[in-house]
Amino acid sequence: MAKITAAEVNNLRKATGAGMMDCKKALVEADGDFDQAIEILRKQGQKVAAKRADRESSEGAAIAKVNDDNTQGVVISLNCETDFVAKNDSFVKLANDLADLALGFDSKDDFLAASFNGMTVSEKLTEQTGVIGEKIEIGSFDKLNAPFVGSYIHAGNKIATLVGLSANVDGAAEAAKDVAMQAAAMNPVALNEEGVDQSIIDKEIEIAKDQLRQEGKPEAMLDNIAKGKLNRFFKDNTLVNQAFIKDSKQSVAEYVKSVDSSLEVTGFTRVALG
Repeated sequence: MAKITAAEVNNLRKATGAGMMDCKKALVEADGDFDQAIEILRKQGQKVAAKRADRESSEGAAIAKVNDDNTQGVVISLNCETDFVAKNDSFVKLANDLADLALGFDSKDDFLAASFNGMTVSEKLTEQTGVIGEKIEIGSFDKLNAPFVGSYIHAGNKIATLVGLSANVDGAAEAAKDVAMQAAAMNPVALNEEGVDQSIIDKEIEIAKDQLRQEGKPEAMLDNIAKGKLNRFFKDNTLVNQAFIKDSKQSVAEYVKSVDSSLEVTGFTRVALG
């Protein structure tokens, strides 16, 4: 049987993130073969992953990244089961490393199949499920392309947002960050009226009509009054129409135009955990 040194155990721990005792056991079982020890740990991860497949993984880290020329962004969530794991430095680092990699892919499936430190992203998630003992998975994966893309990550990595602007003008970086913070704080349902799903519109109109009936309003007046309430819903719940949180006297669209008269918000994406 090969003699296992502390240095070998430490190298395996650094490569996999597994605990010292798990690394030593794997090296002993592999008779000192480093690659075989990694494979043993990976199989342990598969067993743990299978056992925890039906667990809820609503905690984690939401990370937004933007490319060097600010024309493309990605937001992902690396999900886990508990807030304790989500706050771990090595978990947050893994989330950031994976988000950097995700910038180069257009779909979640392609990203999960991508190479990451000698294995696929999917295999890395399985490995970490075994190492950490919790279900680890990629929850959200959203890309955004625009002439200028900005991002914001709320403290604690619980909310991450991307915002697209129509042009890369002076002040675009600050404007994009401000609007990304707005999206994080105010959780709009859509960019503008056109983006609101018809089912949501129908539901809001029906709620408004029910309230008006209870108030004793005549049936003939309901449609017009309900439309007014719907416009209020759009103002409160669509990003460009919301009151700007840093200056409630203007809307988000008006704030962006104050930076440059032709500037518009073209899109956003928001991921929230917990």
